[in-house]
Amino acid sequence: MRLIFAGPGIPPGKRCLLSAELLDFCPALIEDTGASKHEDIEALSLIPQLKEATTPRKRPAISSHNEGNHGIRSEKWHYIHYADGSEELYLMSTDPREWHNLASWTGYEAIISDLKKWIPKIDLPPAPSNANSILFLDKTTDEATWEGK
Repeated sequence: MRLIFAGPGIPPGKRCLLSAELLDFCPALIEDTGASKHEDIEALSLIPQLKEATTPRKRPAISSHNEGNHGIRSEKWHYIHYADGSEELYLMSTDPREWHNLASWTGYEAIISDLKKWIPKIDLPPAPSNANSILFLDKTTDEATWEGK
């Protein structure tokens, strides 16, 4: 997905290729409007990248879909860890459509280990209203089921 920003303080014609999360809009809007900051917001503001596109981010973009299912998107890599323990790894510069899963290939263990460090430590069970659209892992049987089937 590509986003285009324009406005005061945003230099024209710059392109930032770093990954961001939708949550990053919140602190950016707070900062841009001068509203009071909220220390409990975990997202990173997009303002540094809007002012200077090459400004590095403090961490990769992290997305979670209920307990055990997490995606980590760095500048170069997209790593996915599923509740059943399966994994995917893609080199985005050569495989932007994510057709070649490198997770089981020899030589990528250190990259996976480094990206795994970003998996959230707090991993909550599914929201009750979302219980029919997720991958469940029964920790007693180590069996994964999709949508509780």
